[in-house]
Amino acid sequence: MKRFFQGSIVAMVTPFRDGAVDQAKIREQVEFHVKHGTDAIVPCGTTGESPTLSHEEHREVVETTVRATAGRVPVIAGTGSNSTAHAIALTRHAKEAGADGVLIVNPYYNKPTQAGLLAHFRAIADAVDIPIIMYNIPGRTGVNMLPETVAELAEHPNIVGIKEATGDVVQMTHDIALCRGKLCFLSGDDTLTLPLMAVGGAGVISVVANIVPADVVAMTHAALSGDWKRAQELHLRLFPLCQAMFYETNPIPVKTAMKLLRLGNGELRLPMTPMGEANVRKLEKAMKAYGLPV
Repeated sequence: MKRFFQGSIVAMVTPFRDGAVDQAKIREQVEFHVKHGTDAIVPCGTTGESPTLSHEEHREVVETTVRATAGRVPVIAGTGSNSTAHAIALTRHAKEAGADGVLIVNPYYNKPTQAGLLAHFRAIADAVDIPIIMYNIPGRTGVNMLPETVAELAEHPNIVGIKEATGDVVQMTHDIALCRGKLCFLSGDDTLTLPLMAVGGAGVISVVANIVPADVVAMTHAALSGDWKRAQELHLRLFPLCQAMFYETNPIPVKTAMKLLRLGNGELRLPMTPMGEANVRKLEKAMKAYGLPV
């Protein structure tokens, strides 16, 4: 039977200090999320600046996160690549490290056809026996996984879900209708979590949960329990803060917000650069309006 994931799953930032991965801060972040009820943790995703992690750093971040959670919450390791062979290698490592699942983004830059996407994900799912969540984000990869492709891949026993970041609720609804309960659908955009859950989604892989984890948990759990009035209230309160996380390219705003909240030092890796002053002021305003102590 497939293992599905649901609720508030944080796309955890990768903390750096003086250019190196800060392993102690990873452990601290994990404790923060366990304390606030986060349902699962994703290291080495887009928010974790995976494109600029070395292969060794990638392995270390996954291993450190798995050790720090100590089985208290699931770890879904980002293991995507535009090389199928590299994605298989990263996925094998995640399984060996003890991850509970993996998140695999569509191959970026090389823009495969739908047949290429089918072959890519099937090759990984055939090679490694671990729950796989696909990640459809055309804005970053240049390719959109169509509903018919999603439905074909849903038949594979190791493919359990998809993180949808197309921004197209019609496409997401089409996906859900075609898959008939064979995948869990997770929002890849905090502003669309509730709309997706309203048509059958299971939760979110969240950026904003890095700073307000308990609130994202409350919103997703309200929706999962059928308390749509409460879920709507929480969604509308979160909405401006979610928008603020994209004043500049993710993860620049969320790392800046974490620095303002003293949850991190805000250090980024090139080509990510510090947030512009005008946007910092806008971010501070949004955080203050939400009631955060900045």
